[in-house]
Amino acid sequence: MRSVRTLDAAKPGAPIVYSGTRLDLYAMQGGCCPMDRFGAEAPAYPGLDLPASALLDTLLLPLSLLTVLGVSFQATGGL
Repeated sequence: MRSVRTLDAAKPGAPIVYSGTRLDLYAMQGGCCPMDRFGAEAPAYPGLDLPASALLDTLLLPLSLLTVLGVSFQATGGL
C-alpha cells in the first residue's frame, strides 16, 4: 500500500487526498513518472494494491483533509 508513503512524501503539489488510490489508478493507466507526480514509486501490481489503498485512504481521510487545510501537528509516542 502506497497511501502512507505518498502522504509522507511531502512533495510540493503532490495529491494528498486519496493519494495511494490515485497513484494506483495513475499506474494502471500507464502513467510515466509516478515519482515526479506523487513522490513515491508505483506498486508492481497496482490492481492488487488498489482495494487496500482505497480502504487505507478512506481511514486516513480526516488526516489528509487536515493536511490539505494546512493543519499540522506533532505526535510523539512512548512511555
